[in-house]
Amino acid sequence: MDWKTEYAGKIVSADEAVRLVKSGQRIFLTGNCSVPRELLSALIRRAPELKDVEICQALTIIGSEYVEPEMAGHLRINSLFASANVRKAIHEGRADFTPVHLSEFPLLFMKGYLKPDVAFVHLSTPDENGYCTYGVESGLTKGPAESANIIIAEINEQMPHMCGDTLVHINDLTAIVPVNYPLAEIPIPDLEADPVMERIGQNIAERILDGSTLQLGIGDIPNAVLKFLRHRKDLGIHSELISDGIIDLVENGVINNSRKTLHKGKITAGFLLGSRALHRWCDRNMLVELQRTEYVNHPMTIAKNYRMVAINSAIEVDLTGQVCSDSIGHKIYSGTGGQCDFIYGSSLAEEGMPVIALPSTSTGSNGIVHNKIVPMLKPGAGVVTTRNHVHYVVTEYGMVDLYGKSIRQRAKALISIAHPDFRDELTFEAKKLNYIE
Repeated sequence: MDWKTEYAGKIVSADEAVRLVKSGQRIFLTGNCSVPRELLSALIRRAPELKDVEICQALTIIGSEYVEPEMAGHLRINSLFASANVRKAIHEGRADFTPVHLSEFPLLFMKGYLKPDVAFVHLSTPDENGYCTYGVESGLTKGPAESANIIIAEINEQMPHMCGDTLVHINDLTAIVPVNYPLAEIPIPDLEADPVMERIGQNIAERILDGSTLQLGIGDIPNAVLKFLRHRKDLGIHSELISDGIIDLVENGVINNSRKTLHKGKITAGFLLGSRALHRWCDRNMLVELQRTEYVNHPMTIAKNYRMVAINSAIEVDLTGQVCSDSIGHKIYSGTGGQCDFIYGSSLAEEGMPVIALPSTSTGSNGIVHNKIVPMLKPGAGVVTTRNHVHYVVTEYGMVDLYGKSIRQRAKALISIAHPDFRDELTFEAKKLNYIE
């Protein structure tokens, strides 16, 4: 059958498509900026007819209607990264959280630990041969979608066509819902308004050498680093995600990927997390290749990159070098993401530089300032990067290398980059713990 004829025969409305979902089934939901909104809205409308449907997802940039209390017994979220829209439900026990390294996220579905019955995906329009791409969210989606018995796709005229390992043929789709709406966006941060982030970015950028390959996580700190790299040469990108900050450096020749030792000449990532400008810039851009996350984030893949620089953030770091970045005490705040993958992978790379970056303090909603370099992590806090894996830690007050250092040496080094107002207190606590004399 001609693929165009088959395509036309699979077109249904979103409400018709979700009739394929049955009680007790597991749905894989494409996430980040690529959530298929019409399918999810139709599923919410159908929810009263369903029982015990599990929705597995990573971070989703969308509202929280599908995790509201009235969905209990009908839809239950199992999030492998606690984004803001599902965090409250997780804390209240109405949704589940499953911890996993990002490199292993697709494998949970592919190996049957979380075997999906149905996949909700969000695709670009087909090419002349009937191939769509998974668009801005390919890395985390391709493997899980291929593992599902049923693939229901929104095909969006505004979804970028992405190069790399991103293709899916319309023959492999069960149902198609044509849509035409703008994708969700992540706003570009105003770094001029945050001198702390600027100083952290500058502290890291000063250590980055020409010819380095960069991994940039989510948040203001990676964007701040990019701001101070305009005089570097021959930088490359190998990262779980890319955002708007790279565009200026590519267009000014700073990022040219010419000295990469893996995928030379290409920006390699799993997904996009940024604005519409980023989506347009990446559309059919052969410089950018999205690959499967189980490949991009595998530590052995990462280790093949010369001068691999991994930049990740944290919620708090204790004086022995333990890094908490997924919870505030026992309350899950986000997830491990790719931090362990890239911290370990970059540490194995030739001239690699694994970095944990965080501001020295945070201010609570009550106005109280909290230290983020602490004697001990909060009770229940998750250790994402262990004291055995940690290397560089940076705040706005400097950058220290903990690798190969004793607890005594680590405590002194971390106190030196803590906020000055807390250094005496940290020294007192370190002496009580017999970390220092």
